[in-house]
Amino acid sequence: MKIVILGAGQVGGTLAESLANEKIDITLVDSNSQRLLELQDRLDISAVIGHASHPDILRRAGIEDADMLVAVTGSDEINMIACQIAHSLYRTPTKICRIRANNYVTQKNLFNDNTIPVDVIIAPEKLVTEHIIGLLQYPGTLQVLNFAKGAIQLVAVRAQAGDKFIGETLYNIRKMTPKYDARVAAIFRGDRAIEPERTTEIEPLDEVFYVAAKENIRPVMRELGQLSRPYHRIMIAGGGNIGLRLAEAVENQYSVKIIEHNRDRAKFLSENLNNTMVLHGSSSDTELLNRENIDSIDVFIALTNDDEANIMSSLLAKRLGARKVITLITNPAYVELVQGADIDIAFSPQLITIGSLLTHVRRGDMAAVHSLRRGAAEALEIVAHGDSNNSKVVGKRVDSIDLPKGVRIGAIARGDKVIIAHRDVVIQSDDHVVVFSADKTQIPAIEALFQVGMGFF
Repeated sequence: MKIVILGAGQVGGTLAESLANEKIDITLVDSNSQRLLELQDRLDISAVIGHASHPDILRRAGIEDADMLVAVTGSDEINMIACQIAHSLYRTPTKICRIRANNYVTQKNLFNDNTIPVDVIIAPEKLVTEHIIGLLQYPGTLQVLNFAKGAIQLVAVRAQAGDKFIGETLYNIRKMTPKYDARVAAIFRGDRAIEPERTTEIEPLDEVFYVAAKENIRPVMRELGQLSRPYHRIMIAGGGNIGLRLAEAVENQYSVKIIEHNRDRAKFLSENLNNTMVLHGSSSDTELLNRENIDSIDVFIALTNDDEANIMSSLLAKRLGARKVITLITNPAYVELVQGADIDIAFSPQLITIGSLLTHVRRGDMAAVHSLRRGAAEALEIVAHGDSNNSKVVGKRVDSIDLPKGVRIGAIARGDKVIIAHRDVVIQSDDHVVVFSADKTQIPAIEALFQVGMGFF
């Protein structure tokens, strides 16, 4: 596969890094020569310096025989024009476009071959907002992922001393929730993945991923003592696009306050939000936080475009009594440094965006891909095809499938039915299979496992 990526920023660079070792021919285009040199020093990729939407630059990048164009520059307009040129001049098969402005995304009939030829729209603010809403809906989780159009969910929790399942084997944990079927997909102990076996015991600070039908997630968390008391009061630091989207989405379910330092933006927010209290000031102002009763806030969410400001305001909010803090950090290297101590959850927006991109890049019939553990692991929803004669998975029991090391099948969506993938479950054609890989380097092996033999055709 040959992919041209426009934009070497956080998203474009992270995508190139994710795919560079997967035998994919990648060319990265950006006007920042220094950034391209930095990436070329680390990755096996080609690079072209220039304006991303200029036809001659696209031609130098190899758009003429590219399978896919991924336009993720910082400009919506450049991204859209590049897709138009790739379609009109070179008939590029797949065009993926990052669009941040909601006014573009919500326009009907704007994106098709007769207007603006974009095959897949990636809207980062929308994806980040959905990510945060999942964390609010399931208090106590580190991550909530949806598969099979939301019928299946994969959640991550951190085991704490005193939890009911500390010291219990996975076999015993399953018996603790007899009414609700669930399966542990992976366990991480520090930076090390632990193979989930029946005899595996949960230890304090383990990061546990388990999968279940959506309606069973909350009861399972409750039975295991992992579901915290509901959130009611939320404070958002930063009234940019993400802060506004989040406030709009949750202001009718929670008591919401939003802090914005820019007076004009604060006025705009107050005019466009119905049930949110808008505060003009700094989210690192101790006097302001105390005056607004930070010690009674259930969740403080830092969403400015400044990593250091987000980190410092989150630390301050936690010290002043906020029950939980969630922090947006654009530099993935910072995420691992700060999460788990005073900052409860830190997340990188580009890693959330990468999952949507990978859905269309991965080989095979992929319905969803989520990048996990700062890109080291992945969860995939793959549609199984074929029969027992030409498929390595269809017609096979889960325990008879030769899975790569660190790979585990978690659940299956079969029509409207959710089936937890216990060892005796047999996979059928057209099943949507949720697969967890603790090691991203095993992705090509997973893709090969689900490929159908020639007899299928």
